[in-house]
Amino acid sequence: MSHIPHLINGERVAGNDRSAPVYNPSTGDSTSAVGLADRATMQLAIDAAKAAFPAWRNTPPAKRAQIMFRFKQLLEQNENEIAALISAEHGKTLEDAVGELKRGIENVEFACAAPEILKGEYSRNVGPNINAWTDLQPIGVVAGITPFNFPAMVPLWMYPLAIVCGNCFILKPSERDPSSTLLIAELLLQAGLPKGVLNVVNGDKDAVDALIEAPEVKALSFVGSTPIAEYIYSEGTKRGKRVQALGGAKNHAVLMPDADLDNAVSALMGAAYGSCGERCMAISVAVCVGDQIADALVSKIVPQIQALKIGAGTQCGLDMGPLVTAAARDKVVGYIHDGVAAGAKLVVDGRGYSVAGHENGYFVGGTLFDRVKPDMRIYKEEIFGPVLCIVRVGSLEEAIQLINDHEYGNGTCIFTRDGEAANLFCDEIEVGMVGVNVPLPVPVSYHSFGGWKRSLFGDLHAYGPDGVRFYTRKKAITQRWPARKSHEAAQFAFPSNG
Repeated sequence: MSHIPHLINGERVAGNDRSAPVYNPSTGDSTSAVGLADRATMQLAIDAAKAAFPAWRNTPPAKRAQIMFRFKQLLEQNENEIAALISAEHGKTLEDAVGELKRGIENVEFACAAPEILKGEYSRNVGPNINAWTDLQPIGVVAGITPFNFPAMVPLWMYPLAIVCGNCFILKPSERDPSSTLLIAELLLQAGLPKGVLNVVNGDKDAVDALIEAPEVKALSFVGSTPIAEYIYSEGTKRGKRVQALGGAKNHAVLMPDADLDNAVSALMGAAYGSCGERCMAISVAVCVGDQIADALVSKIVPQIQALKIGAGTQCGLDMGPLVTAAARDKVVGYIHDGVAAGAKLVVDGRGYSVAGHENGYFVGGTLFDRVKPDMRIYKEEIFGPVLCIVRVGSLEEAIQLINDHEYGNGTCIFTRDGEAANLFCDEIEVGMVGVNVPLPVPVSYHSFGGWKRSLFGDLHAYGPDGVRFYTRKKAITQRWPARKSHEAAQFAFPSNG
């Protein structure tokens, strides 16, 4: 069995650590083992990043951008190998893995604009012989903790931008599917990144706590569940760190009576069942305004759910693969049991799904509940699986109130032909990312990604302009060069331009 190492100071490091098995979710077989870093191993990465920082922060932004341009090319050239690793360890389909990588590459493209995004501002003659400017300066050693569901894309939300801003980065990826993350990091070294600027350390809670407690680490980025996001935010900020922690979600799609139902059904199928529902932007609740649209939705979507092509993620032409682990599968099945017990109408049951030749894989079929109530656990909690719940309401205002009352505020969307309804929804909804006839309103790389309420802890969203703000500190400089042989009397009043 192969061993997946850490990447510290430009070298693969085995470490004297504990290890955990990595599984192929399509077969249930353990394919490799990954080291779980102890504090000594993590300190090696912190020391390497700290040592690399002085030279890297003084590297011209244009040179940093040139490395990112080469990195982008290498990612594109190695697309198939990266996608195969993602699929083999996560379970998502090859097509989905390629799509994930492409969205990550978009963030590398944004990072290539380093000379532009780091320009700062300049003002002449703010006072007699006085000029002023702002300078965006790096923070130092920063770290990212990323989830299993996007082992390529989410790390690429973080370290390309942090690095072009002049920081050195430590990445703690998910221990469930680390191979693609490691390969991508090595491609960045191949692109010319100096040793120590990016380090990848595999681990579990011990590694996370080491990053939180290390005084050398000045900022933490996190994507994962809300309880862990809240823990990292609380523990990091009380130690004076800058923290952005993205948590869980319960994303609603509102279907108005005038919705283009055929297109809405197609959109819901991809948004609810794509990647087996293991997305923080997955649509898990369809809020139907009126029984007529709800009944029509059920009649149209049931045949499509039953026709889902499900199999080993490494095969082509599939709609869904398995869930990432046996525990994840069992958790989703438990939610389905709970929904039935609570009185929701189980229209399509995905329990007990089996794929010929992969009977030990972690499969759950597409599942649909109707007449779900807001007090049910399947409505309130993030299932993170291929389960779509239908909630029936009487008006758009009731739909908005339902969504606003939920503890999460990550993403939402509305399907309608009515511009007035769409504008009201966009204005009144208390959610960070909103789609109008767009089921997965994930912002492009030059905007920023983040939810509201208990979906985000911290003031700044991920990547894009907010990412630049997060990974830099703004310094305001006011400079004066008095004329030769001039002398002015002391001024004791507070200076102004008056």
